Amino acid sequence: MNLSLDPQTPIRPAAADTQKWTTERVLEVRYWTPTLLSFRTSRDEGFRFTPGQYARLGLSTDGGIVWRPFSMVSAIADDSLEFLAVLVPGGAFSGPLERLRVGDAIDVERSSFGFLTTAQLAAGRQLWMLATGTGIGPFVSIVRDAAVWRAFERLIVVHSVRRSAELAYREELDALAADDTSARGRARMTYLPVVTREAGATTLSTRIPELFADGHLEEAAGTPLRVETSRLMICGNPAMALTLRQLLSKRGFATGRRGVTGQMAFEKYW
Repeated sequence: MNLSLDPQTPIRPAAADTQKWTTERVLEVRYWTPTLLSFRTSRDEGFRFTPGQYARLGLSTDGGIVWRPFSMVSAIADDSLEFLAVLVPGGAFSGPLERLRVGDAIDVERSSFGFLTTAQLAAGRQLWMLATGTGIGPFVSIVRDAAVWRAFERLIVVHSVRRSAELAYREELDALAADDTSARGRARMTYLPVVTREAGATTLSTRIPELFADGHLEEAAGTPLRVETSRLMICGNPAMALTLRQLLSKRGFATGRRGVTGQMAFEKYW
């Protein structure tokens, strides 16, 4: 289901400059599955972010405004903001989110946050983006940014889900991977979808840490992971992130620290 509305004047007056948020309006709602949705909102002209970052969104409830962080899926130059979310039964934010309709109000904090950005990584040749579930959101924002295509020779996006219907943005990512941009002096992209609970849905069907440990991930990507040239961004299930951090650390990869870039960056995200 995909509902949309063209941008118009905000349905509430713009928040005063002293407020920490602006009130935006919902422009589009798309349900990938009954519990997985993306939605697009208007964007205050002063809102800035770096691909990979998140913003805090607020929805009104009987008890007041409930705030939750959501990564931007949109490109930095878009005149709207896009987010990907999963509905959690009984969740304080999921209730009003499930009732969200085109034209409804939603609050967006003026500040953006997070360190899942390419600026945290040392210069390299291949950028690996490994995601589970809605963790694909920030990576879609990153591959929508022209700068990343100039900064790397290879972009490798791995998205693991339980059911094939949960492969949000699959068509867009497939199209980017099929476009031979390397001929125009840009990076070449590989998209590797992973479905773990539908036999035969995808070529790869086991969890990302297992694919990494047995070498199948590198084989499928057609390129080895090397500390000297490979950079990794991991976003998703905390258990997956922890396991990958341990496996990568044993191979010499390190996260960045203040003032020092590294070879990998993490964001825990469901």
